[in-house]
Amino acid sequence: MRAPRFVPWFARFLAVACWWLSACTVAPVAERRTDSLGLEFVRIPAGEFLMGSAEDPKTLAQAFPAYDPARFAQLGDEGPVHRVRITRTFWLGRHEVTVAQFRRFVEASGHVPESIADGTGGYGFNPAYDPATSARGDAFEGRDPKYGWRNPGFAQGDDHPVVNVSWNDAVAMARWLSAREGVTYRLPTEAEWEYAARAGTRTRFHTGDDPRTLLQGANVFDQAAAPNWPRWQAFALDGQDGFPFTAPVGRFAPNAFGLYDMHGNVWEWCADWHADDYYAHSPVDDPTGPAEGSVRVRRGGSWHTWAFYARSAFRNWNSPETRYTLVGFRLLREFAPGETAARR
Repeated sequence: MRAPRFVPWFARFLAVACWWLSACTVAPVAERRTDSLGLEFVRIPAGEFLMGSAEDPKTLAQAFPAYDPARFAQLGDEGPVHRVRITRTFWLGRHEVTVAQFRRFVEASGHVPESIADGTGGYGFNPAYDPATSARGDAFEGRDPKYGWRNPGFAQGDDHPVVNVSWNDAVAMARWLSAREGVTYRLPTEAEWEYAARAGTRTRFHTGDDPRTLLQGANVFDQAAAPNWPRWQAFALDGQDGFPFTAPVGRFAPNAFGLYDMHGNVWEWCADWHADDYYAHSPVDDPTGPAEGSVRVRRGGSWHTWAFYARSAFRNWNSPETRYTLVGFRLLREFAPGETAARR
């Protein structure tokens, strides 16, 4: 006797329903908290992971065919891949620090951002500016006093990530919040950042290995931004997210820890000094970077960053006083005394 036609359809429905319920079971909502300035934090559990990348240039050239192959031979600081143990649970900003949050800090603390304090300003987008006129071929005009965190040359809402802030500005905000809240705020270490960005993955991005997966999970250089820089059209992702510049925080899918914009939107300052050979001798437990240096690490890529440079393992750096239209930050809040033991 022939089975009723609805049975296979119903079976498929049950299978999908069971998968959805199981997915909900293994991926609970991340624990969050919000401080008095309105910064929202996600609890990141202690754990361990493999830090860095060992992909060979040939494999990378196949995945990113538009790039000069010489770029793939310049990644020595991403290795060796090594085990890192994050021994303490911490709170990490669910989003990058926004324009509104930075404004509240400046107004309440009296801090004068470096772009204003030294009178040289920052960088900004000017459609009439030609990168060929810059000695470095820089994509943006500056430094210029007309540019700074209030004006990067394009419109930003209060919910966009703040840019044109130096490492020193970010640290100043963390110290002010520490005094205000009575608990330590700081920039994440490079290891804490990569651990949180990967959220259990070993792929190039938390969205997967294929750069096109970033179209759902990150605001990077794509067809929305490319018209402003036609000379780099070949490096734009084949799709668009609707944001030619920064996007409001939280507009793209979060990673498995519940963190938004770990790839793209703005580069994020980390606490560490940078050294090409640091991975070869860094400690397993809670590495904090070299004891000294001249440049600080920044991670994650930006709205103007080619997908290759937004990988979880990619390392970049700038001097601590750098302020740039692609660079912002995300803050870490340590657990208060007694809080870690109660929640781990």
